[in-house]
Amino acid sequence: MGLSAEQIRQGLDAVAAIEPGIARALELAGYPEPRIRDRGHVTLMRTIVGQQVSVAAAASMWRKFEDFAGPDLPPERVLAADFDTLRACGLSRQKQGYMRSLCELVADGQLDFHSLPAEDEEAIALLTRIKGIGRWSAEIYLLFAEGRPDMWPAGDLAVQAGLAKLLDLEERPTEKRTRELAEAWRPHRGATAIFTWHCYNNPAL
Repeated sequence: MGLSAEQIRQGLDAVAAIEPGIARALELAGYPEPRIRDRGHVTLMRTIVGQQVSVAAAASMWRKFEDFAGPDLPPERVLAADFDTLRACGLSRQKQGYMRSLCELVADGQLDFHSLPAEDEEAIALLTRIKGIGRWSAEIYLLFAEGRPDMWPAGDLAVQAGLAKLLDLEERPTEKRTRELAEAWRPHRGATAIFTWHCYNNPAL
C-alpha cells in the first residue's frame, strides 16, 4: 500500500515549510495523487516484464503470462515451466532468468514480501538480490507498494529533472547531488519524489 493522499499532503507541507521552491510549486501545481501498487511478488514480476520494452509490448506480454500462470502467478508454477512455455509468453532468456531468480527466492522462503526488513537499506539490499532488480526498482517498489515515507529514488531521471525545475537549477543534478539536495527533507522524501514526478511536465510550472 503506497502513501495515502493525507500522508503525501503532510509530507509535502513539512518539506514546503523549509524549501521555498517546493512551497512555490505546491501552490501552482497542487498536491499529487497517490501512486499505489500491490504488495507482493506479482508487482515485481510486472516490473521485470516491463523492463526495456514499450508499454504496449509489456501489456501484451503480461496478458500472455497471466493467461499461463493465473492471476495469482504462483512462483512454483513459473519455476515448473520450461523455456519454450515462458518464451511463448514473450519472455526472453534474460527475463526468464530474472523471473526465476525472483520465484526461487520466494519459493525458498528467503524473500517474504509481507515481512521485509523495517530498515530501508536492509530492505533494498534484500530486494536487489533478485537478478534484474536494481536499487531504483527496489526503491520504487518500497515507495509504491509499501508506502515507505522516506524512499528517495535519486537515480530516476524524472526525479532529477523535476528537482531541477523545483529548485531552479541550471542543469539536471547527478544522482549523488540529488541525494545531497534532499538530505534536509528526511523523513518525507517519498512524498517529495512523488511531487517531482507530478511537476516534471506540469504546464502550471
